[in-house]
This record gives sequence, structure tokens and C-alpha cells, in this order.
Amino acid sequence: MIDEQRTRPVLMGDERATLTSVLQWQRDTLMMKCAGLSDEQLRRRAVAPSELSLLGLVRHLAEVERGWFLNVVGGEDVRGYFPKNEAGEWTAFHVDDADVAGSFKIWEDTCARSRAIVDAAESLDVNGSYEDQGYSLHYVLAHMIEEYARHNGHADLLRQAIDGTTGE
Repeated sequence: MIDEQRTRPVLMGDERATLTSVLQWQRDTLMMKCAGLSDEQLRRRAVAPSELSLLGLVRHLAEVERGWFLNVVGGEDVRGYFPKNEAGEWTAFHVDDADVAGSFKIWEDTCARSRAIVDAAESLDVNGSYEDQGYSLHYVLAHMIEEYARHNGHADLLRQAIDGTTGE
């Protein structure tokens, strides 16, 4: 994994630049953890007994981006990319037959739409809502950094178990 694949965070800037650049750093970190692996490796549930896979994390984070940025902040009504199955389970983590390239495209396109929504927002105080609960863009950015950071820790373990590669 090459650290230079990631966009460096803004170290001395305003709050918006800091939050958006740290979030992009986290997105880039996930992409870096997945780089150079085969479709089979991306689907592999490499840390038993967990059912997590790198591809499942990518698909999950596409859904999280969709929910928080497109729907909550953007006010859109974008339905789940990987909807619930008959058992009522979200299918983002069901990757055995998943289209790897298509899943990455969904995630990348959703991240681009998320960035556009954030860029268009007048301020971090812009509010959105979900189920009668309000959320500021400021909160959503902070939450998304936490979401990615947590899952990037999972990605670290998965990647090391898959091919021994370690790194930040």
C-alpha cells in the first residue's frame, strides 16, 4: 500500500476544509486498503468468525454515504443500493455473487455526489433530517469521519489477513 495514494488532510485551515479533507483521507484509506487485490480477495471473509469483507465494507459505506449525505443533508429520496432481502437483512455485506467493479463504481459515484452536496452547502450549519430528527452538516461530517475510521480499522485487519500487507 502506498501512502501517497491518499489526499493529505488540511492541517491549518478552517473547520470545513479540515473536516472535508479528513473525511476524504478516510475514503482514500479504504481505497488504499482494497488496492491491488483480486475480486476473490475483496470478497474474502478473512477474519473469522466475522462475516466482514473488504467488498462488504465498500458496499456498506456506499449505503452510509447515500443515507447521510444524499438523503439526510441533500433531502433526496435515494433508495438503498443493496436493499434488504426476504429475511429483512441488508445485503451490502452479502458479497458472494456481488459485482465488484459495479460495487466500487456505486461507492465512488456516491462519494462524488456527497462531495457535491457538501460543496454546495452554505455552511456547516445546514440542517437535514431523518425520521423527525434533525442533523447539521457539521454533525454528519464528524459522524462520517468516525464511521470510516472505525471501518478502516476493520479493513486493516482484513487486508493483513488476506495478504500480510500492513500500513496506516
